[in-house]
Amino acid sequence: MERITLRVNDTDYSLEVERNWTLLRVLRDVLKLKGTKRGCGTGDCGACKVLIDGEAVNSCTIPAFKAQGKDILTIEGLSRGGRLHPIQEAFIDAGAVQCGFCTPGMIITAKALLDKNPDPSREEIAKALGNNLCRCTGYVKIVDAIRLAAARMRGGAEGGRNGAECQEGLKSAEGTKEAPSGPNEPAEGGKAFAFSGSSPQYEHIGRRIPIRDARAKVTGRATYVGDMELPGMLHGKILFSPVAHAKIKEIDTSEAESLPGVRAVLTYKNSPRVPYNSAMRYKGHNAPKTEYVFDDTVRYVGDRVAAVAADDPDTAERALKLIKVEYEELPAVFDPEEALSPEAFPIHPGGNLVGEMLAECGDVDRAMAEADLVVEDRIKTPRVHHGALEPHVCLADYGPDGKLTVFAASQTIFSVRLILSEILGLPLNKIRVIKPTLGGGFGGKIELVLEPVTALLSLRTGRPVRIELSRKEVMVSTRTRYSSVFYIKTGVMRDGTLVAQDIKAVWDCGAYATSAFNVPGAMMEKAFKQYRIKHMRVKSLPVYTNTPIAGAMRGYGSPQLVAAREIHMDHIASVLGMDPVKLREKNLIRPGDPHPRFGYSLGNARPLDCLKKAAEAFGYEERKERLSATAQKGRFRRGIGVSSGLHGNGVYGVHVDMTSAAIKMNEDGTAVLYTGNQDLGQGSTTILAMIVAEVLGIDVDDVEVVEADTERTPWDLGTYASRIVWVGGNAAKKAAENIKGQLLEEASRMLGVPKEKLELKGGFALVKGDPEKRVTLGEIVISAQQGIDQREIKAYETFHSIAPAGSYAAHFAEVEVDTETGSVRVIDYVAAHDVGKAINPLLVEGQIEGGIQMGLGYALTEELVLDPATGRVTNAHLKRYKMFRAEEMPDTKVILVEEGEHPGPFGAKSVGEIATVPVAPAVINAVSNALGIRFNEFPLTPERIKAAILSEGV
Repeated sequence: MERITLRVNDTDYSLEVERNWTLLRVLRDVLKLKGTKRGCGTGDCGACKVLIDGEAVNSCTIPAFKAQGKDILTIEGLSRGGRLHPIQEAFIDAGAVQCGFCTPGMIITAKALLDKNPDPSREEIAKALGNNLCRCTGYVKIVDAIRLAAARMRGGAEGGRNGAECQEGLKSAEGTKEAPSGPNEPAEGGKAFAFSGSSPQYEHIGRRIPIRDARAKVTGRATYVGDMELPGMLHGKILFSPVAHAKIKEIDTSEAESLPGVRAVLTYKNSPRVPYNSAMRYKGHNAPKTEYVFDDTVRYVGDRVAAVAADDPDTAERALKLIKVEYEELPAVFDPEEALSPEAFPIHPGGNLVGEMLAECGDVDRAMAEADLVVEDRIKTPRVHHGALEPHVCLADYGPDGKLTVFAASQTIFSVRLILSEILGLPLNKIRVIKPTLGGGFGGKIELVLEPVTALLSLRTGRPVRIELSRKEVMVSTRTRYSSVFYIKTGVMRDGTLVAQDIKAVWDCGAYATSAFNVPGAMMEKAFKQYRIKHMRVKSLPVYTNTPIAGAMRGYGSPQLVAAREIHMDHIASVLGMDPVKLREKNLIRPGDPHPRFGYSLGNARPLDCLKKAAEAFGYEERKERLSATAQKGRFRRGIGVSSGLHGNGVYGVHVDMTSAAIKMNEDGTAVLYTGNQDLGQGSTTILAMIVAEVLGIDVDDVEVVEADTERTPWDLGTYASRIVWVGGNAAKKAAENIKGQLLEEASRMLGVPKEKLELKGGFALVKGDPEKRVTLGEIVISAQQGIDQREIKAYETFHSIAPAGSYAAHFAEVEVDTETGSVRVIDYVAAHDVGKAINPLLVEGQIEGGIQMGLGYALTEELVLDPATGRVTNAHLKRYKMFRAEEMPDTKVILVEEGEHPGPFGAKSVGEIATVPVAPAVINAVSNALGIRFNEFPLTPERIKAAILSEGV
């Protein structure tokens, strides 16, 4: 150890540090300034940015001793005396904050930029953010926020934190991008669909309100699991397998156990032999149990071998290196189609086919034979990573009272509790799972990863244990999106009518079953809800391979299906000589269309409205004419592409899909909502508060939300399947309506007026037509407490999904392809989304913009690449795994189609997952249009494009 002096946030500190400690480690672990985030440790994400002498620097790569004599500013030092810096205010107002994990680094970078350039252009801002990654926002509103801050700091638009003032500020900066909305005519040829109240006037619904915890996030005060410390806390580390498939012949932990500071070492020899499925959602969920906390066989590079708990991270790391493992290697297979071969070595007993699923309607073979044309494709989709900026982390504390408390970065806290109960043999009332602030999920934090190991280490030591994975470990050893191979064949008439479709999908599950039936099964159901095809067959084959485990990821099978189908649709249009937009117009479903298998209505489905509005906003016909009139012979080629897409709302008809909500009223007329729904940064608690406030006639700030604690909040299935607004919103609305009834009943007694003549508004119960005759909600609550009944005004309601509505979208992209390098630049992008009703347009836009960023990476840059000989991931770091950055994002326009959807709360339906679904095929179709080459495998990396150009002689 050596002593150094650091000046941080205008305060001098004399510290004892190791010479190899980074500035980030000193700030977080010594000075406890947790606002600076640890996202990668390699200087590639920007979450750890601090100002050093006015320059934005990645604190994870600079040794602490090199920062001596310099002036260091962290996010905690930016606001003074409780007053936010204008940049922090602007991030809130512009809706630039979602999960918040990247936010401190973004704000620090913005501060460095604006100190040097008080009036930067959008391009200059995007370039300055080049070393800062965000997985939530798509950067659009971050750039807006910095422009707004710059305008305010120059003396332009002033303060304010509501949506209207924010938009005025953006206009003064350089104009706004208000999403158009309003009633649409029913799609031509569509059936009438009843929706009560086409254009009601609301007090809160439809307002642009920032997320509730934005202030905590912009100041660095939001607490994520990785920021938490408990007295006596130990640090856990996991030893991962270096080989793809092997039997553990021998494992010797004696040297690790004897290392001073090591408190426990776990292997398969001293861990519960209880099989489980990390994707199990509820008691009785039938999912293959192929996992153990530790097993005597490893099945991919990155599988768990052992774990240690020690006094500090360095000791834990040293202990891992002392564990001696002798492996007996087994044959490995890395390709799902090869794994189906009879000669392939079985990864699990019974072979490598997890199961076979089939769904069909009509007579596919007959219709195919009668079709004028049959078009076939084989399309391969990649294995990609979620890329949440917060690494996987878990903190478990087994107390002296025999109770296990788990702080989990999780999307499914009640599943975590259930599975831990089965593994550890603890009753449910002895396990409490809490979700603190979450730094992004996207499906990657649905399944258990760290929770069983962390909990078991805590049980063994009797002390709190925290495990936080490195970025490399996250990318290799957690979950990925399923890669897949689609065989798709369509029978079509010469006028473009689709008459039959046959889809077979081979899914790469990786080493364990987890969601092997869930994701492919969800894909199959959605295949019947996009186009009017009377004869359809869909088969799914989930397959084990010796590769990283696949699981849920934003879209849950829809991105793979829609990519394959929409690339295939452009192929059909080419064969027919038909415009691809016209082909989709002819075949997309209409409002009220029946499900071709089950006959129930598909609801107020508006994919055609999305297509027409997006085409108009994109200027599709004009661009098409311009490109057709331009000889595409130079180095740079332009192309345009379209894609339609869909996703569901909840899991109606598949399995349990319910949640509960509780509300209690306070004596001052404010309310507390208790919900098991888990906010991942998408703003679900804000949405639920808006719904409750609307029903009760109070301000949104008067609704407090307690969320995601298995001991204090009602049961919920989990935050996935785009179900929060659809199911959770309805539960909150139902509970609020119960409260409203109680308030009106008590007010009726107090005022001597029938409750039918009363309404709740502005925090009062007042007589309709005579608003001066009124009582406050606080007075009503007190009256109920002190009246004859002496009762509390409270409600506990359960809601289960009652309809399977879909969310729809249409996306258009223009690209430019460099035929010499193979690189693709996305120039312009338009996305129209059928959202039913936007409860909060600011948050809806943010979800769509973030989904576009994720989809662009899926199309062009992102893929976890495996060494074909060893199965090792070769690009498990953010330098080589290329997510889209701010300067690579195209100009983006978002259009909201708001036609209402019964029974969504106030007509709303989901947008979080559909936002990503159509993106990749729109871009891929645009590249195909530019080059005249069909691409049936992506991402379209420069290497793939150059190879295709050489092969086709373009």
